[in-house]
Amino acid sequence: MGAGYVPDLGPLLVALSDPVPGVRETAAVALGLLKDPRARTTLVTALSDPDASVRAAAAEALGAIAHSDSRGVLEKALEDPAPGVRTNAGPALATLASPRSVPALRRHADAPGAAGRRAVAPAGGRVGAGGGRGGGGGGLQDPYDRVRREAVLALGRVDGPEPLATVRAFLNDPSRRVRVAAAVVLGRHRDRTSVAPLLARLAGDETWEKPAVLVALGRIGAREAVPALLGAAEHPAHWVRVCAIHALGEMRAPDARSVAYAHRGDIAWSVRGACALALGEVGSSDDLPALLELLRDPHPWPRRGAIYALGRLDLTEAAPRIREELKDPSAAVRLAAVWALGRLRDAGARDALLRLLHQGGSPGAPARVTRGTDGPSPLVSDAESRLFDAVVQALGRLSAGGPDPLVHRALVDARERLSEEELDRLARLPLPEIEVDRTPPTVRFLLETALPGSGEDDEP
Repeated sequence: MGAGYVPDLGPLLVALSDPVPGVRETAAVALGLLKDPRARTTLVTALSDPDASVRAAAAEALGAIAHSDSRGVLEKALEDPAPGVRTNAGPALATLASPRSVPALRRHADAPGAAGRRAVAPAGGRVGAGGGRGGGGGGLQDPYDRVRREAVLALGRVDGPEPLATVRAFLNDPSRRVRVAAAVVLGRHRDRTSVAPLLARLAGDETWEKPAVLVALGRIGAREAVPALLGAAEHPAHWVRVCAIHALGEMRAPDARSVAYAHRGDIAWSVRGACALALGEVGSSDDLPALLELLRDPHPWPRRGAIYALGRLDLTEAAPRIREELKDPSAAVRLAAVWALGRLRDAGARDALLRLLHQGGSPGAPARVTRGTDGPSPLVSDAESRLFDAVVQALGRLSAGGPDPLVHRALVDARERLSEEELDRLARLPLPEIEVDRTPPTVRFLLETALPGSGEDDEP
């Protein structure tokens, strides 16, 4: 089961003919995740399925496979009577990025329904389908702000300085959701030319767009923005303070450490968590006492942040204390502890991690919802579903120091417990391993990396 493994599509292709629509839909989704061009013909047939949800899943899957021969059927799917199918066909065409789709996209850019125009905006922006409600490219001049938002985000997927210049102008769009989309794109591209207009937006009164602007400035690393970020760290809205502290930490500003210390006792748990993460970016061994103190916080988010910081700073002396957090009632805290112990290559955590691996019988567990103390808004955490993958990665890092028969056998057993579909899914890794715009590794890759040179599944 090495890199040359070819999945057996037979069961999924058969499932696309199942009498139950939900089974057919699930099969189409799975084929899209595999991105295997051998499934294209069957998925094209599924675009004529009597159930709209199956057609929608087939359109999305064809986009994921991104075969040029799918262009015609996806353009036809833009005429589907079901909105969900049209909504998926537009982004699918965007992945093909074929200029030959421009005529079809232009027709739909002038559709009377905003939902239809919104569906084609991602593709229109990417392949240059001009026209549509005022002559703008890919819905950029559409009167409906959701369409403009999709078009701006689509421009963010186009390389080169010209699209960014266009996106920059949308920082002054009358709609907040469009301005936020523009800030996200400019931050993702680390566009230094955007610093001045972003700072102008930050000085405005619109509280709800400030987080996107702050994150963008942090990603760009604009040191001239530090005074404004320091001011935002004192904002009365806790979500603004969170993003300001994150931005200061990400750009490793000299003032980030003092701001983190000043706010580590903030009334909002989200701010205390941001302070912990910032210390992980700019701190040192001198911050060990402060981070251990945050590990006693009553809310899991600061504890989680403190553990990530201890791991980032390579504070191996904290490993025994982090081991205790493997039994924390919060899955988010346990996930951070697993990552940190793997990062620190803490041999003392081996047995506890092996127990977690054996307990991880459901690596696809759904996200849990927990409630914080700042207000009624729920905090959605998918930490439980990430634990299995994180343990595999951590054990691989522990075993990198030398062969360990117990770890080897446990990882081989874990691999044998997973189906081929599970092995080929993208790994769900902890926060420090997540990179924006980077495709994560598969679970198969994690296991093969943790078992170097193990082409066979024999005893070591």
